[in-house]
Amino acid sequence: MTVRRLSVYSRCLAQLEEDGMKTISSHELAARFHLNSAQVRKDLAYFGEFGIRGIGYDISTLRAELQRILGVDREWRVVLVGFGNLGSALFHYRGFARQGFRIAAIVDDDPAKVGRSASGLTILPLAELPRAVKAQEIQIGVVAVPAEVAQSVADRLVAAGVRAILNFAPARVKVPRDVRLQNVDLSIELENLSFHLAQGSR
Repeated sequence: MTVRRLSVYSRCLAQLEEDGMKTISSHELAARFHLNSAQVRKDLAYFGEFGIRGIGYDISTLRAELQRILGVDREWRVVLVGFGNLGSALFHYRGFARQGFRIAAIVDDDPAKVGRSASGLTILPLAELPRAVKAQEIQIGVVAVPAEVAQSVADRLVAAGVRAILNFAPARVKVPRDVRLQNVDLSIELENLSFHLAQGSR
């Protein structure tokens, strides 16, 4: 949860930089973005001393430090597996590139899609996955395939040498302990919201 909050702080600081601000206190940061000032100070203190007593945080310096801690001060190459509606939407989302995540390869097993071009990238067949991962030095795989093939795709990514997987498929997959896995199930998130709505109406 601390890492998730650091991502939020980084985005808040980016907004402050765009607004031309130079310094800010934890209290001002919390008030402006509806955060908890004590939590902000605690989270930042976990990684070092970034503020100056009586002045606050230098926004540019703190943002750079958070980007370094989060690992987004460099480029991460990503392979996208699955170029259906969700995969296409993910590919065209510009926020990934702004944060240093570059989709370097697209893979799909639909013969109708293989060979097509998407913004300069040629969609590759699934059999080309190991070669693409090696050639492009890809570290992260994004899974956007139907539930029934999610596990086999995850297995292929691991075998190809990918060390981190972001799974958008509506299925839980298993990976070795040395591979980082993050599941994003949009239907579960919606069910979470519907639960609270349903409870509020009783």
